[in-house]
Amino acid sequence: MFRLIFSAAVFALPAGLAADPLPSWTDSPAKERIIAFVDTVTTPNSDDYVTPADRVAVFDNDGTLWAEQPVYFQFIYAMDELAEMAQDDPSILTTPTLEAAAKGDAESVLKGGEDALIEVVSATHSGLSVDAFHASVAEWLQTERHPDTGLAYDQMTYQPMVELLRYLRDEGFTTYIVSGGGLHFMRVFAEDAYGIPPNQILGTYADSTYELVDGTPTIMKAPALAFIDDKEGKPINIERTIGKRPILAVGNSDGDFAMLEWTTAGDGPRMGVLIHHTDAEREWAYDRDSHIGRLVDGLDKGPEMGWVIVDMAKDWSRVFTGSN
Repeated sequence: MFRLIFSAAVFALPAGLAADPLPSWTDSPAKERIIAFVDTVTTPNSDDYVTPADRVAVFDNDGTLWAEQPVYFQFIYAMDELAEMAQDDPSILTTPTLEAAAKGDAESVLKGGEDALIEVVSATHSGLSVDAFHASVAEWLQTERHPDTGLAYDQMTYQPMVELLRYLRDEGFTTYIVSGGGLHFMRVFAEDAYGIPPNQILGTYADSTYELVDGTPTIMKAPALAFIDDKEGKPINIERTIGKRPILAVGNSDGDFAMLEWTTAGDGPRMGVLIHHTDAEREWAYDRDSHIGRLVDGLDKGPEMGWVIVDMAKDWSRVFTGSN
């Protein structure tokens, strides 16, 4: 009889003592707004309740889920691959862009803009099967280290963002990556790093062909790009692939502006979040004048659109998963 009186509610922790879903975030307005939004859309008696089927959250990758300096990590992989390929066949370096990339001269390549990046990626990401490409990326991630931090590249994911992804999934959200990075590149590490499976990754992709290689059906990567998943391409790809407008979008640059703008323009509760790189001590500080992760429109227009601007230096007590 005594046991029947003590229901589970007796042992419920007071709200202030409940486990912190975002322990690597400081107690800041950004964290409070994110948690309040999640509480609102997941509480059944809330006027802004959203059914689990519609709790779609989309995240950029480079600069949002992991670091992107001094250049995109996929581009560092491409330069490493090109240097190795050129050792076997120097004749493949047919342009000044490819010559600079093979030397590791990222600054010269970046001056060529998007076309130069595409040239280097096309030269190193085509002419092999998807499976062979995955194996190459996996080996690179295991052996190479970041030139500034000394960490493995997949240790340079952001611990606060890994926590946010986990928190959202615990609350019934489906989380997607929507990135300008390569689809096949991200599929190698995203499930282990973020808990996001390959079928929930949207990215830039090249043309592919179906071939019989030594009698084995094989998908081969071709040089020409089929779709660039950046800027206005992001909401287009979300609509085409997911088929639903997200209720939460998170990015870090003007390449993500259209994704956040389209997400927050929908009916019902919506949230846009921008990660502002302000931490020169633990990471890098950059925004308006950066060649990588340039952020102008988001800073100027985001606040008036109600977006959460996360100040990395102030709002995160820890940055990388691989170090404090």
